[in-house]
Amino acid sequence: MTSSELAKKIVDLALDKKAKQIVLLNIKKITDYADYFVIMTGESNLQIKAITDHIEDELGKEGVKPFSKEGYEYFRWVLLDYVDVVVHIFNHEAREFYGIERLFADAKMELISEEEV
Repeated sequence: MTSSELAKKIVDLALDKKAKQIVLLNIKKITDYADYFVIMTGESNLQIKAITDHIEDELGKEGVKPFSKEGYEYFRWVLLDYVDVVVHIFNHEAREFYGIERLFADAKMELISEEEV
C-alpha cells in the first residue's frame, strides 16, 4: 500500500466513526520524516477512542500496524505513527491550541470534512 493509499484509507476509516474537521496534509515536499498527516477532531473521549481503535483494528486486519502510538491514555491528542502517514486525533481544545495546520501552512491541504465540533 502506498502512502497515498494509506492516507486515504485512514480518512475513510475516520469518516466511518464520524470524525470532524478532517484534513489531509501532503507534507512530502516540506519534511523528510513523513508523506502525509491526517488530522481530525473527536467530540468526546469515547469518540476519540472509537476512532483510534477503528483505524488500528481495520489496518491491522491488512497487516498494517503503527510504528508507535502516543496519548491513548488521555484522549486529548492521540498520535498514530504509520511512518509515512501520521494520524493526529485531537479533542477540540487541543486541536485549537496546537494548530498543526498552521505549523505546516506550506503543505498541500485537502479539507475532507468541515463539520465543526
